[in-house]
Amino acid sequence: MNEGTEIGKAELLFVKIEDKEVEEQINKLEATKLANVEAAPQKGEISYDDFAKLDIRIGKVVSAEKMKKSKKLLKLKVDTGIDTRTILSGIAQYFEPEQMVGKQVTVLINLAPRPMMGEVSEGMILMSEDADGSLQLISPNKEVKPGSVIS
Repeated sequence: MNEGTEIGKAELLFVKIEDKEVEEQINKLEATKLANVEAAPQKGEISYDDFAKLDIRIGKVVSAEKMKKSKKLLKLKVDTGIDTRTILSGIAQYFEPEQMVGKQVTVLINLAPRPMMGEVSEGMILMSEDADGSLQLISPNKEVKPGSVIS
C-alpha cells in the first residue's frame, strides 16, 4: 500500500453475540438433550409386602476413602441413626471421598452384609442414574436426623 492511499469505511463482518444470547442457546440445547433421553424400562412388579421389607433411611457419611485395588469403590462410614456402618459403594468414578463426607444419603440398611474386596459392606447407598450412566445422590431437601425413615 502506498503512502496517502485512502482506506474505505470499515464494515462489521459479524454481529456481536451477547453473553445472554449464548447462555439462552446453551439452555435450549441442554433442555433438548434432556427431553430426548429415554427413561430406563420399568422392572418387574413386586408386591406391597416385598416393598414393606425394605428399610430405607437417611444416613450421614462420617468418613470416606478410596478402596485400594479398586477404581470403582469408595469405603464409606455412614451414621444410620442406629449405628455406624461400613458401606462399600461403586461411586468412586463420580465422587471424590472428601465430597462425600458430611453428605446425607439414602441408605438401604437391611440389605444382607456382602463381602467385597476383602471388606464387608453393610448396606447400600441409593442413587439416581442418568441415561448417560452418571450418578446423583438422593438426599433430603433439608437436613434431617440420621436414621429418619423413608416411607
